[in-house]
Amino acid sequence: MIEVKQQQELQKEYPALFDIDSNLNRLVKRIELLSYVNPLNIEKEKHRFFTSKYSIEPEFKYPKIKFDPYKLQRLFFSQRLERIEDESIRQLYQDVIYYYANMIQCIETIGQGKRFYYNSLRAFGTPTEKDVQNARFILHFKDEPTTSDMDKVFSPNDAKAYFGDFITRYNFPLNIRFSTNIAAEAMVSNSSQTLLIKKNVKFSKNQLLTLANHEIGVHLVTTFNGLDQPLKIFSNGLPKNVETQEGLSVFSEYMGGALTLRRLKELAYRVMAADGLIKGYSFADTFDLIHGQYKLNKDEAFGITLRAHRGGGFTKDRLYLSGLRKIYKRYQNEEPMDVLFMGKVSLDYEDQINHLKQLGLAQPITHKSLSFEQKLNTNKTLDFILNNLK
Repeated sequence: MIEVKQQQELQKEYPALFDIDSNLNRLVKRIELLSYVNPLNIEKEKHRFFTSKYSIEPEFKYPKIKFDPYKLQRLFFSQRLERIEDESIRQLYQDVIYYYANMIQCIETIGQGKRFYYNSLRAFGTPTEKDVQNARFILHFKDEPTTSDMDKVFSPNDAKAYFGDFITRYNFPLNIRFSTNIAAEAMVSNSSQTLLIKKNVKFSKNQLLTLANHEIGVHLVTTFNGLDQPLKIFSNGLPKNVETQEGLSVFSEYMGGALTLRRLKELAYRVMAADGLIKGYSFADTFDLIHGQYKLNKDEAFGITLRAHRGGGFTKDRLYLSGLRKIYKRYQNEEPMDVLFMGKVSLDYEDQINHLKQLGLAQPITHKSLSFEQKLNTNKTLDFILNNLK
């Protein structure tokens, strides 16, 4: 963590940079995409979809936008970046502004079908042919025998207690809130540093370990490391940070001994669902692919389909598998990981981050992800798969 005196000295040396960084911080706080793209009526539409024998397209409702998209975009583009003398840093902040302007467009068009989908494509891309091949490669493996660790017997309150115990290994606080309006069983709200737990689901022992390593061991670690940096862009997020963040998070599951073939298949299904979007698949088409053809149970198939189709077509989920592949290769090559834990950063901006480090504008990490310290995975099938991803 940077000391107050050192922070003040940097602010004196780079006044324009810190002024713009502070302005962007105030603006970014209002546009957390995941707080808007998760439907408000998931359970109701799930029941309606199942009752219709998987034929009626769900009609999801979304939270109301709490800002004026046009005015907020204008404020982003009003930043006088020419005041930043360092060309590399100026380009970084230009990329940041374009990235968040696109996030505003995503939020503005949620629920508007193709309009949202095309904005989502700009932000998160679509699966490459290589991604689809990797997904199919994973899906051809036979399911492993289920164990009692997979039985969903723990309540949301049990999960809260489990995460409360897990956090004692770290020296940052854990805020927990229950929610019925999230697509995942648990997720981190970066802006409020809160772990959200889905209220109406049961958890398995493996799932709790998975979520603890994923959400706390990476997402909250990078949240609090970002807050300790001199510049706020580290906590708000660099462009393309999702692939790196989710890659680290799933790799944390692997290192922590939580990753299973079943979980890896879930990531593969997500790629297939995202690939279906570009082929024009409806909600029912995607559900039929996952449930009808791949034989995943209907509740999990609905969850994967929902994640891909929310908003009008959300391709973020395709990045988990490609992110894992990149982080695993980095691990195999024995390349340093600490730079990727400095905040919500991206592999694509590693050179710029190292440049900021040389200037004292980026500091060593305060919190480490403890799962990265010892490899607990013993599943040889997973090792074989990860070693053979293209």
